[in-house]
Amino acid sequence: MKKIIPILLLGFSAMLHAQNSVSGTVTDAQNKPLKGVTITAPEIHKGTTTDENGKYTLNNLPNGNLKLSFSFIGFAIQNKTIFLEQKETTLDISLEEKAFQMDEVIVSTAFNKLQSQNVMKVEHASMKSLQQKGTATLIEGLATIPGVSQVSTGTSIGKPVIRGLSGNRVLVYSQGVRIENQQFGDEHGLGLNDAGVESVEVIKGPASLLYGSDALGGVLYFNPEKFADAHTFKANFSQKLFSNTLGSNTSLGLKTSTDNWKFSARGSYNTHSDYEIPDGDRITNTRFNESDFKTGIGFSNAKFSSVFRYNFNKLDLGIPENGVAEQTTTKKTDYPKQGVFNHLLSWNTIVYLKKSKLDIDLGYIDNDRSEFEDSNVAVLHMKLRTFNYDAKFHLPKFGKVESILGVQGMHQTNTNSGEEYLIPDATTNDFGVFGTFNYEWKSNVIQAGLRYDNRKINTSAFGISGEEGSFDAINKSYDSFNAALGYKTKWQENLTFRLNLASGFRAPNLAELTSNGVHEGTNRYEIGNASLKTEQNIQTDVNLEYNTDHFEFFVNGFYNHINHYIYAAPAGTVLDGNEVFDYIQNNAMLFGGEIGFHIHPHPLDWLHLESSFENVTGKKENGDYLPLIPANNWNNTIRTEFNIKKWLTDGFATLNVTHTFNQDQVSGFETKSNDYTLVNLGFGGKVHIGKTAFDINLNGNNLFNKTYIAHLSRLKTDGIPNIGRTIVFGLNFTI
Repeated sequence: MKKIIPILLLGFSAMLHAQNSVSGTVTDAQNKPLKGVTITAPEIHKGTTTDENGKYTLNNLPNGNLKLSFSFIGFAIQNKTIFLEQKETTLDISLEEKAFQMDEVIVSTAFNKLQSQNVMKVEHASMKSLQQKGTATLIEGLATIPGVSQVSTGTSIGKPVIRGLSGNRVLVYSQGVRIENQQFGDEHGLGLNDAGVESVEVIKGPASLLYGSDALGGVLYFNPEKFADAHTFKANFSQKLFSNTLGSNTSLGLKTSTDNWKFSARGSYNTHSDYEIPDGDRITNTRFNESDFKTGIGFSNAKFSSVFRYNFNKLDLGIPENGVAEQTTTKKTDYPKQGVFNHLLSWNTIVYLKKSKLDIDLGYIDNDRSEFEDSNVAVLHMKLRTFNYDAKFHLPKFGKVESILGVQGMHQTNTNSGEEYLIPDATTNDFGVFGTFNYEWKSNVIQAGLRYDNRKINTSAFGISGEEGSFDAINKSYDSFNAALGYKTKWQENLTFRLNLASGFRAPNLAELTSNGVHEGTNRYEIGNASLKTEQNIQTDVNLEYNTDHFEFFVNGFYNHINHYIYAAPAGTVLDGNEVFDYIQNNAMLFGGEIGFHIHPHPLDWLHLESSFENVTGKKENGDYLPLIPANNWNNTIRTEFNIKKWLTDGFATLNVTHTFNQDQVSGFETKSNDYTLVNLGFGGKVHIGKTAFDINLNGNNLFNKTYIAHLSRLKTDGIPNIGRTIVFGLNFTI
């Protein structure tokens, strides 16, 4: 043993010294050096910035192909892929001034291509841009992305909707791990905070090829905050204040890096009173409190990159049941309420071989949820523990063909300890294996793949069979084969066309299989169906984009056919004073799309005009409409950019007018909703006082205090309006 240790140390030391490096100079079109250009290697979580001479260096880089991104405000992002093989490489870059052309590396797709190279159209939004809209929660910001909506319960609980599909039909990833937080419940939100999140990517459509069950409707993929550049230390403080809810969102982050090691930590606290509606009343018990902590540590060298992250999220959520009742501005939640504790641990490791690599993600989630009716004794107490694994082997490139083989799985347990059971104790095991390839020639790309999945669900019997709250034991196994085929081409230099055909699946969840009792959130008695089949869909997506220096246009269309769509339907009987609903299946279809443009007229370089329209229609095979289909939405924004001498830079002012149309295409037990128009204003920029600089933003949302009820609000049936006018002030300070 004593001989082995020195050998290992020598091997590790040799590994550290067999490093690659990239250096160079970044200039503008006039060959003038650019200071402060950000250079990142996202795959290995490494970055730096250019000095006053435009020079940069990245050390300790792995062998093989490495993607580098060069970004600077006012210039088009440049992305380069270079091949490294234990040597010093020189890479000089010339950046071109561009108004808004962005080309981000998309992490949520198989081959991590640039958006311009990607076969699938993926929406990408930075968390900074979403936060500048003055929303109180993460899901509120997401709902501003075309094709994304939310099912909300007040201001505290929101569930994402992608093109009319929600709940377990939308998969959420954070830190490279699928989030499991009891999505089957109508009042079970994401359990994620926007602090410490860099950006979000939205896949609209089935993504089962990469993600397995539950990615039937799409994927929300949250990218964590980047580590600091090598040999730097950064501290960040942010504060947001909300007038309507008398709310506050405070965040403090620290991060530092060496050539090999990286560390970050961020804590935040979010607290709000009951929200106020336009007539001046507050909706009782919509208050909430949220604590969040994120930390990460990483190491990388020429052989491998490894990052470990941890996220703790604590939620104290009031549940509104009485509408306009007790009027108070307290932030202490009343009964009924929820208490939720989420622990998320993730470990990503990439092993670099000579011409290939192995990418491994491991994740563990502990979701602890308690629901209290009228005392501190939990009526419902459920613990969901989930272990995930995901391994992808990137084979050596063969000519112009890239290929990946992968294996994926999950082990999950649900346990109850409260007075009542909503679902039984259960164990779920997933296993999937897939292969995919990418072939590029000239301006064309073809991507295809196949996948097999198996899900096994075992539940325990509880109570007396046939009585309310009892569950029979079940032992189910679900199999599914899925495929995806995509094609991208450029018809002209500025005109891109994408066509994708993909299948997806979703195994029935525990609530659909086993429910036997009154669902308080919907005031109905729900009875599960252990004979439910797997939902299976096929979706066709078409995307057309036109991009120039001063004009962008896009149109997206989709058709989604779902076999064995699961939904609750009235049985025509009454139990315990509540109408009985059974879970049944029917074939369904959803279709629609998004269209929009962005104009940056020259020579008015300070002006941006943006507009987008989104539509989705959902029907069962018998012609009835599906529930929870968002209303058509038309979003318009005028944005100006400016500098005021030397004390305000990167300044902006926005006027946003959003019109939501009436929704009368509703299911048999839904209520219709009226149209409404909301006007929002925004202002912000970087303020310089001496050598100190900080970002500010000021937002006025629902500026004219419009009374409206969103179609997907769960308070709609009680006639409770959404939030009235709110002013949001934000401050962000980094040293």
